[in-house]
Order: sequence, then structure tokens, then C-alpha cells
Amino acid sequence: MSAIQSQTRPEDRVSFAHRLAYGSGAFANNLLAGAIVGMIVLLYEELGVSLIMLGIITGAPRFFDALTDPIVGYISDNFKSRWGRRRPFIFVGAILVGISFFFLWQFPDGQSPTFYFWYYLIGSLVFFLAYTIFATPWVALGYELTPDYDQRTLLMGTQNFIGQLAFFLPPYMLFIAKQSEWFPDPITGARWVATGVAIIVIIAGVIPAIFLRERLSEVAIKESKASHATTGGFLTEIRSFFVSMGQALSFVPFLKICLVTFLVFNGFILIASYGYFVLSYYVFNGDTEAAAGMGALVATVATFANFFIVAFVTFLATKIGQRRTFIIAIGLAILGYALKTFAYSPEHPWLILLPAPLMAFGLGSLFTLMPSMMADIVDQDELRTGQRREGMFASIYWWVVKLGQTAASMGGAWLLASTSLDADLGGDQTEMTLLLLRVYDIGLPILLYVLAIALVATINVSREKSEAVRRELEVRRAAAGQTPAQ
Repeated sequence: MSAIQSQTRPEDRVSFAHRLAYGSGAFANNLLAGAIVGMIVLLYEELGVSLIMLGIITGAPRFFDALTDPIVGYISDNFKSRWGRRRPFIFVGAILVGISFFFLWQFPDGQSPTFYFWYYLIGSLVFFLAYTIFATPWVALGYELTPDYDQRTLLMGTQNFIGQLAFFLPPYMLFIAKQSEWFPDPITGARWVATGVAIIVIIAGVIPAIFLRERLSEVAIKESKASHATTGGFLTEIRSFFVSMGQALSFVPFLKICLVTFLVFNGFILIASYGYFVLSYYVFNGDTEAAAGMGALVATVATFANFFIVAFVTFLATKIGQRRTFIIAIGLAILGYALKTFAYSPEHPWLILLPAPLMAFGLGSLFTLMPSMMADIVDQDELRTGQRREGMFASIYWWVVKLGQTAASMGGAWLLASTSLDADLGGDQTEMTLLLLRVYDIGLPILLYVLAIALVATINVSREKSEAVRRELEVRRAAAGQTPAQ
């Protein structure tokens, strides 16, 4: 068990209002993540863009992110202004990403599918650049709002709770766009939906920039100046960029955090669509309409359970620590996936609702506890290198998440093909096909989650470690005349 909890200093507390303000950024961030895929099927159905082109549209931005994410992270780490390092980027980025999403869906009429492909591809690259300008500094800001172990957990739990609310909206975007009594065609509907999304994102996105303070901005700037023996021009900055990236990538605890996230998140993404196919062709014997209805009900149960999970995980982590809580939560998710062995029942299809709340512990705990652990990792790196690089860590971490999502989606499609599933056969799939679908759907997440537990057990992000690092940093900063903002 952890040692007795230390008393949180008054200056380290993040008020409920400030936690809500940071959570507003999470709402904007998650709404953007869902919105970018919420209506993309319309390019295929309404504008004639081929599935191959659609694949390029969804995959190309990930490679673009590999360039832009670390660059924006580095710039925001070293940016100096009267408003701080992060807040100007968050404010401007929220406006830019809202505007770019709006224009992404303003397709001119009467053009060819190739024209629409290039319009959306170029527009999506602009969108993702604006998204990075907003999201990377916003994530980085959360790592410095408080140095207190439990306050970090409360902050990240609150932002994840608020961020979950955004996921209710994307499933309805396509539905609204296709309402013929409201719009003459789905593309017109998409234009209006994009307008609404843009307004919400801009309003929610600028709130963190307006109401939050940057506690360590001056400390970081002084550390950056102290680490540069000389000042120079463009080439010096390029060298400094690669040094910063190299130091982040050489920090083993950070790499472990990235890998744990990769395993858990992609354990979910890899088989995200498999449940529908098992329901369609095994449980409901080819009745895809019934399967879709049950799948939607399962997703609804999991979504509502996620709110309880985030609150529970946040509370438990303040009592027994982040790492122990994460292991318990992922263990419950493993139990949920294992229960699907019995819950996939043609005789009792409603049984599949029972594992849903347990499986939700996977992602519910991941994006509550990993950001808290990342804040500790940033402190450990500052002690190791003498510099704060929240932006660099945030950019690499989330690029790994996005890259993993793309890889998992491709890997999941390949595994699905290996089952020899044939939709034309309906409920007459072969026994081997049905068996492989269930094995993949149940076994792969369990395997990856077990590996994640084994790996997270080797990462020292305990309360004792966090407080020891903090004390050493405070002594060093005091000796160098560096005082965090109060």
C-alpha cells in the first residue's frame, strides 16, 4: 500500500471551476475526434469517392501528424509571450480548427469524385494541422496545472468525465444530415452539422485559454535559456528540436507509458467491429438489423457505465495510487471480455449486455490514469534533463495513439478477412469462421490487456516517487531563483 497521503498545499489545489475549464477542452477535443469520422461515409455514398480513395483520406493525415505534432509540441514548449506558452496556441487553435472543420464540408456542387477527393484530402490536412495547434498545447497544459499527485488524478478524471459527454454527439451527425424533411440532400445536411460542430468547438476550445493559468511557464523559459549555451538562428533551433525529441524518446518510463496505451487502446480498436459480426452471424443467425440494434444497446450501456467508471477510478486512485488502480481496472476489463465467452448466446441474446460495463473499464481507466502518470513522467524528465518538455511528450504520446489507431484498424481488417466471412451467406457461415470471429473478439483484447498489466507494473509512478521528485525539483528551482506562478 502507498504511504499515508500527504496534505495537499492550498496553492496546489485545482478548483472545481478550473477543472471544468480544462474539461471543456476535452469536450472540444473529443468532439473533433468523433466529428472527423462521423459523416465521412457521405463521401462514398453521396459524392462517389471510391473506398480506396477513402482509405487514403483516413490514413494520410496520420503521416502528416508525424511531422506536425512534435514540431508544435516543441514550439509551445519554448514559446514566450505575455499570455504564456500554451494559452495563445489553445485560443488560436480552437478558432482555426472550428473554421477548418466548417470549410471541410462546404463542397461545391457538380464536381467529379476526384475533385471531392482532393478537396477533402487537402482540407483534412489543414484541419489536422489546426487540430494539433489546439490539442497538443491543451494536453501539455494539463501536465503543469498542479504538481500534487492526487490533484492531478482529480483533474484528469474530471476532464475525462466531461470529454465522454462529447461522444454522444458524433453518432447522430450522420442521422441528422440524412433527414430529408430538414435538408434537400445529405451533403446540405452535413454543411449545417459542420456549422454546429464548429461553433461548439470554438466556444468550448477557447475556455481553457481564457480561464486557466500556466503555473510553470516562467520556470520552463528560464530552464530553456540555461540549457542553451549560445543563441542562434534556424539551424540552432533545428538541432535543439531533435535534441528535445531524442531526450523524450530515450526516457524509458515514457516509452513504457506509450506502449501500455498502445496495448489497451488498440486492444479495443483492433476488434471494434467484430462484436457486430458475431451478433449478426452467430447470435442472430444472419439478422443484421437485430444485431445492429443490440450492438447499439451494448454501446449505450458501455457509454453510460463509463461515467461511473471514470468517477470510481478517480476516487480509487487517490486512495491506493494510480498504478494499482490501473491494474485493477484492466483486470475488470479482462473479466468482461472473458464473460463474452458465455454471453454470446443464440438462445439468450440479451446476455451480451452483462459484460459491457466491465469491458468499459479498459478505455475508461486508460484516459483517466495515463494523463496523470504522464504528468509525473514530465517531472521525472525535468529532474533528469533540467528542462520541461510537456509539449514534446504530449505530441509524441498522442501521435503514438493515432498511429496505433490506424494500424489497428488495418490489422483488424486483415484479421477479419482471415476468417473468410462472407456476408452473402448470412447465417450460414462456416463453423471455423464463427469460431475465429469469437476467438479474435474475446482473445485478442485479453492478450493485449495482460501484456499492459505486466508492463505498467514496471513503471514507478507511485505517490512516494512523485513527492520525492517534486521535493528535488523545488530545491533545484529555488537554488536557481526559479519560482512557479502561484
